Amino acid sequence: MHAVEQVESVILAAPRGFCAGVEMAIKALAWMVRTFEAPVYCYHEIVHNKMVVERFARLGVVFVDDIADVPSGSPIMLSAHGSAPEVVMSARERGSFLVDSVCPLVTKVHHEVKTRAAKGYRVIYVGHEGHEEAVGTMAVAPQAISRVESVAEVDALPEFAEPVALLAQTTLSHRDWSDVAIRVRERFPEVWTPGRSDLCFATTNRQSALEAISQDCDEIVVIGSANSSNTLALEKLAKASGARRVSRVNSPDELPNDVAGRVGVTAGASAPEELVAAVIARLQPKKEVSEVRTTEEDEYFPPPRNIRQLQNAMERAITALVGGPSIRETFDDRYLTASSVLEMLSN
Repeated sequence: MHAVEQVESVILAAPRGFCAGVEMAIKALAWMVRTFEAPVYCYHEIVHNKMVVERFARLGVVFVDDIADVPSGSPIMLSAHGSAPEVVMSARERGSFLVDSVCPLVTKVHHEVKTRAAKGYRVIYVGHEGHEEAVGTMAVAPQAISRVESVAEVDALPEFAEPVALLAQTTLSHRDWSDVAIRVRERFPEVWTPGRSDLCFATTNRQSALEAISQDCDEIVVIGSANSSNTLALEKLAKASGARRVSRVNSPDELPNDVAGRVGVTAGASAPEELVAAVIARLQPKKEVSEVRTTEEDEYFPPPRNIRQLQNAMERAITALVGGPSIRETFDDRYLTASSVLEMLSN
């Protein structure tokens, strides 16, 4: 694979790549892989990234779209995008050990849907048709929810006798969300909305960082998979910036051979940093690689409860076997990045 010789410089957007929810989910599945004999089953892709999914598949993780495809007594993980209540129940009954790696931000939306539906609201949910997060969220209260993703679909909604609540898929871009939300408020002036936005802070941060570099770039490279909603939102935003060309790639070998000039690089929230490094190596700019950071991210999501219980049980067992006091009270993976975990797994 030859370097791209026409690139003058690379401008990196920051933040980029893994968000806190993806960090948590990948590290949790890595624990499952190291703890249980293969196969370990995962309901849907753990995150929407081709490289990450393929790496876990090589380690014996089997990704399924139906819990019925999991042999009884197998360890099961539920993906970061959130699952329907009946899927969670079925997985509990079927699995020998179950870990739900749903992002806490998605859990927040599920709770809002459940609460509003119980209070008699009609929930208008802004989300992409068929996206796993949207499917799981709508299943929380299917009789009380209407999904829309365009102004035209808001206009097509009937007049509801019940009060209306407005909620959203967490990975929507502000551009996808704002026009629809404005129209919902115009049609239903008394609409209830949560005190804190449903839109993922990491998605918003990556879009803001991309906007900060876009005016200084001739071309923009967005790293991430086609089934990643937040990656597609970055690609759409990059195209709206007026860049000469926008290339969305899964890996460096998908880069066009004639990339040239000042190239901006960002990555969706499911893309590991090693892919960013590989893309830069392929671009091989003649001048500097600079980074423009718009905000610091310090959000941390601890491992899912069952993983924490497993870690503590393993430590107690090891302490009992070797004798003596416990080496540590609790396991803290705050400073262990998912990117480094993936690299260790590949070795």
